[in-house]
Amino acid sequence: EGQLVESGGGSVQAGGSLRLSCTASGLTFDDFDMGWYRQAPGNECELVSYISADNVTYYAESVKGRFTISQDNAKNTKYLQMNSLKPEDTAVYFCAAAWALVDHHTRCKSNAADAWGQGKLITVSS
Repeated sequence: EGQLVESGGGSVQAGGSLRLSCTASGLTFDDFDMGWYRQAPGNECELVSYISADNVTYYAESVKGRFTISQDNAKNTKYLQMNSLKPEDTAVYFCAAAWALVDHHTRCKSNAADAWGQGKLITVSS
């Protein structure tokens, strides 16, 4: 069974930067789409960014130009570099892996993904 372990995150003032990491185990890294959803208070999970199994990247319109997803295949780890953070980026960010990440809005930890990370809170203050 695949497992995803997240690290990073925290609190920052608007305009600042943070980075999330997600390390996979028990699944073949290259076979899965893998990225991040986020859940703001009162909302469903929103797909923020992912790298597909064939290395195509996706970004939600709200984060394009500010967030960058990357990977280190040797470490089975993906990274989400978040720059120019805004208060509206405040959310719990969940790493997720699936044969295909197609649900842009879903209940968090649903079967939209085959594996989910534990979630990391990102707080951006104005």
